[in-house]
Amino acid sequence: MRNTIGGLRAWFHRHPLIPDLLLGATLAAAAVPFAHVAQVFGDPARLGEPDAMSLGLIVTGCLSVALRRHWPFLLLCLVCLTEITLAAAGRSSSLLWLAALVLVYTIAVRRGLALSLCAPALALAGHFLATAVGGGLGGLGGWSTHLLMVVFAVSLWIAGRNVRLRRAYQAELHDRARRMERIREADTRAARAEERSRIARELHDVVAHHVSVMTVQAAAARRVLAGNPEGAREALSAIEELGRTAMSEMRSLVGVLRTDAMPAERNPQPGMREIPALVDQMREAGLRTQLWIEDERGTAGAAALPPGVDLAAYRLVQEALTNSLRHAGPQARAWVTVRHESGELAVKVTDDGLGQGAGEAGEGETGHGLVGIRERVALYGGLLRIGPRPEGGFEVDARFPLKDT
Repeated sequence: MRNTIGGLRAWFHRHPLIPDLLLGATLAAAAVPFAHVAQVFGDPARLGEPDAMSLGLIVTGCLSVALRRHWPFLLLCLVCLTEITLAAAGRSSSLLWLAALVLVYTIAVRRGLALSLCAPALALAGHFLATAVGGGLGGLGGWSTHLLMVVFAVSLWIAGRNVRLRRAYQAELHDRARRMERIREADTRAARAEERSRIARELHDVVAHHVSVMTVQAAAARRVLAGNPEGAREALSAIEELGRTAMSEMRSLVGVLRTDAMPAERNPQPGMREIPALVDQMREAGLRTQLWIEDERGTAGAAALPPGVDLAAYRLVQEALTNSLRHAGPQARAWVTVRHESGELAVKVTDDGLGQGAGEAGEGETGHGLVGIRERVALYGGLLRIGPRPEGGFEVDARFPLKDT
């Protein structure tokens, strides 16, 4: 039953002319017999029997309510004019006063404050003028009838204004909800774009590191292939393992970018705990690398690092060692220093290779590598120095601020 009523109400809301026609037809149908009961509304000696013209005016005035949503103020003027015309002709206006009140309510609901204030004033002026023209201002019913008309007009105007204000409030709520939804969608798109950009940087770091190590290993295998087959076999095995690792990480990252693909593997992101394994990997690739952790909290407290800082520090060491491997020269050495202090994480990677030339080549050939490092460090409010060392070689020095725990 409730669904039926709700559906009927929604249908009437989509077709507003239908209920307005029903209202106008009901008023017109009731106004015809009321026109013959002149004693209800005025002095029988003063009012004559309704004729065809007066009935036509009454029916037309009542049916005008059907167009109340389009020209309510104009229709109110016509109804008041019809009341005055009928009063001047000595005929009853029947239920035209009720049609006028309906139009007052409609104007209060659908028009602004200034125009809506004129509606009850116009309706009451038309009523009093029609009564005065008909000579019944102090007739049967006296001033109590006129007072009742005033109460009805003011009450319907107040009700109409309340409906208008409530509708305006609901419209504002709906508009605010739509704006919030658009803002959420925009934030979601921005977050998605930022995440895809981060994934792209991750993919670059993974590919650049592993491909660089594989290139060095392949070159070493080619050089020792004839004289040291066992060494060449070990280098090729290392290349195979690096290739599998790179493909696994690439599938995991690219799977996130494919919205229609199966869920990617949820492997944990690397962090400071993986730096010793990274250093060992670089040693196997031919770069003599040493690792110092000057504060033991750097290893024990690595799990307490914020995940973003943990990953950023790892990627910084990975990119710096990759550049040293590619550009520092065959006899170069590299040092990785991690210092975990209260309120700060310091990570430094240095080498004794080709110096500033290596840095320029590294930055030019790795493309977004060193740029990505700058972005990562800046994202977490850190300080970064990248450049040649005065005594030769190249240096990447970063400091990440940490909250005290």
